[in-house]
Order: sequence, then structure tokens, then C-alpha cells
Amino acid sequence: MSTSLPGSALTEHWTLIDGVKVFYRASAGPPGAATMMHVHGFGLSGRYLLPTAERLSGQFRTLVPDLPGFGRSGRPREALDVPELGAAVAAFLDDRGVESVTLVGNSMGCAVICEFAHLFPDRLERAVLVSPAGGLHNQPLRRAVQQLAQDGIREPLGLIRVAVPDYVRFGVPSTMRTFRALTRYPALDRLLALHIPTLVVLGSEDPLMPAPPRVKEVASRFETRVVLVVIDGAAHAVNFSHPGELANVTRRFMADLPIEDDPEAPGKARAYEIYRGADLPPLRT
Repeated sequence: MSTSLPGSALTEHWTLIDGVKVFYRASAGPPGAATMMHVHGFGLSGRYLLPTAERLSGQFRTLVPDLPGFGRSGRPREALDVPELGAAVAAFLDDRGVESVTLVGNSMGCAVICEFAHLFPDRLERAVLVSPAGGLHNQPLRRAVQQLAQDGIREPLGLIRVAVPDYVRFGVPSTMRTFRALTRYPALDRLLALHIPTLVVLGSEDPLMPAPPRVKEVASRFETRVVLVVIDGAAHAVNFSHPGELANVTRRFMADLPIEDDPEAPGKARAYEIYRGADLPPLRT
């Protein structure tokens, strides 16, 4: 059974994976389009990813699930750790008949993407990692909570209406278990082990991320296939707050075009590249 979102190219669906009901949104995209799946962050659902997913749905077959235990999806017996969430992504794609995919993640969703790449390296075509979080910069839990509080006052007010119900539904026990799992996850090692074209997008106002120069310095130590982009004025939930800018840089990355700001995007935000790895495909002109 499916339902349509008002004014949306995406429709709402349910499926059953490993005995758990999973809720997702989808669009077919143009004939022969590549598949792009959007992966949400800690405690949230796919709902806050929709502004960006909507803008990209005209070019790609689009999937936006609530992973098991999150949002409107059912709960496993215990909250899943990062490797289990990576496996859940694969199970969902199997259910949808998708063999290879580009994954677009935010926050903890980036760790899930890196784990998917580790478990199933032949299935990930490209990765778009927006505000990757969960490393040492976000530990211990007290620091992460303080960072989230700082971020809250930098995000659009509309995000509150989306995020608060998701966090309440996720619950305190799941929050504690999932955070402990994140502290044990080798996020940086997995990120640097990616061997596919990867776009990393940071917000200049994101308190959960190290400063862009520090991120650039770490990336430059390795021969990676990474493009690093900063969006001025964005905080952590870039997929919700700056969907026009994020969709623009994602399209350009997918087409192997130089990263340029979109003059048609509203507001004063500016996207710009700060690093490009040597092993990326050549740019098209």
C-alpha cells in the first residue's frame, strides 16, 4: 500500500524486513535513473531529509527510509549498532531490488554509509556525507548534548516540529545504547578507507564538527577520493536547512562537474570547495 505526500514526487510505503515493519518514501525518477538513498541521523527519521531528497528526485530513483527502530518504522528487540544498521541498509535495498546505490547521509547516517561500504564494497557507487558525526569530537555524551544544544539555536525553527517527535519516539534507552555503539565505532578509519568518489559537506556553523581547516588538514594526509565542500551559514542539519545548496553541489559531484555555488538558491549561503583528492574521476567541462 502506498500514499502520496501532498505536492510531493515521493510516495509513502511500508515493507517488512527481518520481521520489522519499515516505513519509507520513494520516487521512481526518470527512466533508467541511478538509485539514490538518503540515510538519516541519530534518533531521527527520514522526514528531515525530504527537502533535499525532493530536489534530487527528478534526477534519481529516490528512497528515504526510516531505518529499523527509528521514526515510523518498527523496533527490533534492541537498538541496532552501526554495523547492524549498515546491514539493515543492505536488507532494505535487497527488498527494493537495488543492487548498487549512491547513499546520501547526515550525521550518524554517514557512519552507517561507511559501514555499508565496509560490508558491501561492490554495492556503493558514490557517497555524499553531510556533517559526519560520532567521532572523538562528539564524545563523551555530555559534550555531544552540549553541541546539540548549541546546534538547536542555529537551526531553522521548523526543524523543531520534525525533530522533537522523532527524538521522543526514539526514547532514552535507545539513545543511550546507540550513543555507546557510536563511541565504539571506528568512524575516521572507515571514512579514510572509502575507495569510491565521496563528497563531504560541512556547515560553517556546525558545533558538532571540527573547524573546516582541521578537517581539510586530516583529509590532505591521505590519497582519498574525497571532495570537501563548506556551506557558509549552515549548521548540522544541512539537508533540512540548506536543501537548495546541498542539492546543487550533489548534482555537480554526481556529474563530475566543478563545485560551484548555485546563484538561484535563496539566501546568502555560499558553497565552496576546500579540498579535492587526487584520485577522483576527471572533471567534465
